[in-house]
Amino acid sequence: MIKALFFDIDGTLVSFNTHKIPASAIEALTAAKARGIKIFISTGRPYALINNIGDIAHLVDGYITANGAYCFCGDTIISCTPISPADVTTLARKADEMNFSSIMVGTHNLSMYNPSPEATGIFAELLDINGIDALPLNQMISQPILQLTPIITEEQEKEILPLLENVTSSRWYPAFTDITARGVNKAKGLMEMASWFGFDISETMAFGDGGNDIAIIEAAGTGIAMGNAGDNVKSVADYITTSVDDNGIHNALRHFRVI
Repeated sequence: MIKALFFDIDGTLVSFNTHKIPASAIEALTAAKARGIKIFISTGRPYALINNIGDIAHLVDGYITANGAYCFCGDTIISCTPISPADVTTLARKADEMNFSSIMVGTHNLSMYNPSPEATGIFAELLDINGIDALPLNQMISQPILQLTPIITEEQEKEILPLLENVTSSRWYPAFTDITARGVNKAKGLMEMASWFGFDISETMAFGDGGNDIAIIEAAGTGIAMGNAGDNVKSVADYITTSVDDNGIHNALRHFRVI
């Protein structure tokens, strides 16, 4: 019996084409909630950048944000796992040397470090995110940093990661990667939510489409890959549903008789 559903946002709940949640997914989540099933968001976005789930926000019981670095339910913080200050300053130094941009997600603020038209364009077009502030580095590193999202290639990532002593990197889009503290991912968030709410991992179902969803898809009792997911995601899933634009969430929940 499924007691909890975990949903990635971009490419899973929300279409990259329309930047909206399909009506079929809204109806499916509403039906699941009516059956007493808990609903969780599991996203790489920090909470401040979750701007596209208003249609189902009233159904959400808890949030795994910043790829598991910050998990909460209402006003209760379930876990908060920052990156070490040394790794943050090393990444900033490399951004200066190699001239790339990076989003820095703190517990109080988020900022675009070394902003560029390329970085602004990527997040505006892909995620419908505009107007990220460029705050001073000393203001950012005065608070715990939960996630770094440098706009770098895979080759640059291979050069930079060995310089960071205690991090995990997960790439779900070719132009950038999400960096969190080592061991922090969406699967860790799922386990913390399960422990907090008192349900077994076998009673969970997780949906995703990108590389940062692999861990939670593998960890959940039932892992679902969207039809628009990459082959690396599909290869670890228990079930592959149709795409986000082809009623993927609704079809999977119907398939497993969750609704």
